[in-house]
Amino acid sequence: MKGCMEKVQFLKYAEEACYNGSLTIKALSSGLEIGACNWNILSPKGNIIYLSGSVFASATATGFDYKALEGSDVLLYSDFAACNDVDGEKNDFPPATGSSYSSNIGSCWETIPESWLDSDEYSEEMEKVSFICSCALDTISDGGSVLIPIGRPGVMLQLLENISLSLESSNLKVPIYFVSSVAEELLAFSNIIPEWLSSQLQERFCSGQPLFTHIQLSNEKKLFVSPAIHSSKFLTSWQEPCIVFCPHWSLRLGPVFHLLQRWCADPNSLLIIEERADIKLALLPFEPMSMKVLQCSFISGIKLKKAIPLLKILQPKHVLVPESLRPHISCWNPNFSVQSFSENETVVVPKLKTFADMDIAMDVASELLIDTKMIEGKNIARLKGELLIEQGKYRCVVRNKQVLSSQVRPLLFVGRVDLDSLLMALKKMGMKVAAQSSGGSENVSLIFISEPSEALIEVTSTQTTISVGDETTASLVSEAVRSTSVCF
Repeated sequence: MKGCMEKVQFLKYAEEACYNGSLTIKALSSGLEIGACNWNILSPKGNIIYLSGSVFASATATGFDYKALEGSDVLLYSDFAACNDVDGEKNDFPPATGSSYSSNIGSCWETIPESWLDSDEYSEEMEKVSFICSCALDTISDGGSVLIPIGRPGVMLQLLENISLSLESSNLKVPIYFVSSVAEELLAFSNIIPEWLSSQLQERFCSGQPLFTHIQLSNEKKLFVSPAIHSSKFLTSWQEPCIVFCPHWSLRLGPVFHLLQRWCADPNSLLIIEERADIKLALLPFEPMSMKVLQCSFISGIKLKKAIPLLKILQPKHVLVPESLRPHISCWNPNFSVQSFSENETVVVPKLKTFADMDIAMDVASELLIDTKMIEGKNIARLKGELLIEQGKYRCVVRNKQVLSSQVRPLLFVGRVDLDSLLMALKKMGMKVAAQSSGGSENVSLIFISEPSEALIEVTSTQTTISVGDETTASLVSEAVRSTSVCF
């Protein structure tokens, strides 16, 4: 676990990270949750946007940074909240003719409307929180306990704050427990990383107010934070009735399983969980279930009616959408191409650019303009230098040989892999391999590695795909492939 975490690179919003010089990766706020993000991946041949679950108005998380997603070459739309709306809205959306609305979108929807940033969805969300608080207070008044295994940090912090205020206004004194192995770290981070939070909470931070109330609640002995239910801190402070926040939403892991076993036969106690289709299966181990169950749904992404105008505003050249969304988006006659994807399916997207851009110093570019030849309608010039890929862009550097040789950079390998040479290189490394060719027009060759661990190499005329789960084997295979490629 420690070895895996050492390979993780932490990013701030809008901070660029470079991978192998060829890819520049940037995280952008999605507004869904504290720390949730969309991704902008830039390469020399274009950029790809990964659009995950996003929310325009949030009570806790920083706003949806949609402007940074505009004008992409490819947009992978992976917000599945719109897919959940398809069945519910199929009778009235999209209308029989989408041309009238689609023509308006192009002229009217140039920016996100202010109503979306202060939408009814936000009001509905706060009404749900108020209703949950009232149900919790009724349960406490009846002598029961409340169990809340909701895993979304933003929702959990909202409920914690509002329930504590409701208890105080009702003059009910019951303890609140937050039981999780990462409880202390989560609450600490929520108060020290204001750039992850909404503008309202950032205003609190600038005015010197606490971002959330959990510090005050802990100081007043109203909130008890514990890593586990068997810890001495938890056992010495335990009191019923109470309110407990804990993982896990599956009801199979963590403290929630043991607390459900304790309260499942109590008709006065209440379980608050997010709405789910398999609720009967989730509660099956706790039958007969006398405990009250309140299912609630929270905003998890962009609804279908807002997804289409959003794509019109973002203006990507090519969009990949879940299969169920394609007919709803295509009917608007968008000015971008639409392609669908399904689970466990490989999708080939159109070529982003025929040519790649390259940065050249001004003095070198001036010399090239002088010494050019016209060949077949194209200006051709000779240039001796070093081709680099830095920050997702090609750069041509012209220096003397001594300077070039003194700088050490990762080598780039290009060219088709020779199958026979690769097999020989793998065998020399002590690997047990077998090859298979499919023939046909695609001419696909497969190399199966069974020892020291299983791996698969697929070689075609245009690409080589390596699938391996063991890091040591991956390094050996990579070395073998490099040894049979042309180095530049």
